[in-house]
Amino acid sequence: MTLSLGKGVFLVAAPALRDPNFRQTVVLLCEHGPEGALGVVVNRPTAMLISEALSQVPVLEGQRHVLFSGGPVQPNHVLVLFRLSETPTDTHHVFDGVYLGGDMGVLERLLTIPTGSEAFRAYVGYSGWGPGQLEQEMKTGAWIILPADPTVVFEKDPALIWPDILRSLGRPYEFYAEMPPDPSLN
Repeated sequence: MTLSLGKGVFLVAAPALRDPNFRQTVVLLCEHGPEGALGVVVNRPTAMLISEALSQVPVLEGQRHVLFSGGPVQPNHVLVLFRLSETPTDTHHVFDGVYLGGDMGVLERLLTIPTGSEAFRAYVGYSGWGPGQLEQEMKTGAWIILPADPTVVFEKDPALIWPDILRSLGRPYEFYAEMPPDPSLN
């Protein structure tokens, strides 16, 4: 089964991809169309807490949720990805109960009365491509497309996402999974 570019897929950085913004990353593609593409890197936690980035949101005070680096575009802008059991208002559906955006009310409810597997991740910045740019990168072999999985986004240890996906692809990728993470990425 060959996957095509579209929202709700993972873009897995090929081992040869050297761009420091995307080396050893997995990007969840949240939007894709003629005007370009937008996604968030799901495996780059920062040292900053979400409460520091969104200090104006009282419910976040004292929370220990880490902010993730979503990509190099608009590095001062915070995006929130939610996994919810019911469709919220003012959000953009990505795939399988995963939504981008929304109001702080959704975040507040998740922090005060979470249900089941509901979760969120906050990203500073995002990954963006202009018209045709991502398609061109695909032709050069920069990315591997895989179906996105909400458990990878919200539950898996970020440090294991890229190497575990490479291991699952078998040869020749599994060799790269055993290499130590690039220290310049921290």
